[in-house]
Amino acid sequence: MPSSKKKKITTDDVSNNTDVDDIVFEETGQAEGKLKKLKEKLSHCLKENKENLDGWQRSRADFVNAKKENEQKIKEFSIYAKSEFISELFPVIDSFDMAFSNKEAWEKVDKNWRTGVEYIHSQLTSVFENNGLKEINPKNETFDPRFHTSTETVTISNKKDDGMVVEVVQKGYELNENVLRPAKVKVGKFKE
Repeated sequence: MPSSKKKKITTDDVSNNTDVDDIVFEETGQAEGKLKKLKEKLSHCLKENKENLDGWQRSRADFVNAKKENEQKIKEFSIYAKSEFISELFPVIDSFDMAFSNKEAWEKVDKNWRTGVEYIHSQLTSVFENNGLKEINPKNETFDPRFHTSTETVTISNKKDDGMVVEVVQKGYELNENVLRPAKVKVGKFKE
């Protein structure tokens, strides 16, 4: 019966007429059993390692995707918050535009006061531009309902101006390629 302890072959074993083949066979059988167990354990460990690695890679990819999605949501929220704030300032810029459009009255105002107001207007428009706001002022462009709202059609005699914006009633604005306020325009309609 094989012992659980490893039997070391000594010269005494060989000289006492012990059959060396029996000893070698017994130890070889134990070694093969241990080798088989080690191979099974290694196979199990490799399988478990692959499962852990696959799970880790999936988790890492999920984290990267979640991070990108979160960054996109933050960016969208920032644009939304910015657009809400800027939209509230449209009446201010419209008031400037109305003041500047009446040339006769504007020229009667003290030059220093006019210069100060024009400077304030340029500061405001500079802040808008630095935050990605673009003016939609489509005079002499083809009417585009994505960017313009027609307030009325105007009869024109020149056929090439048919469907063109002939007057801008109120400027429009877009922020990061999104229309915040379409321009209010008058559109030319050709009539013979």
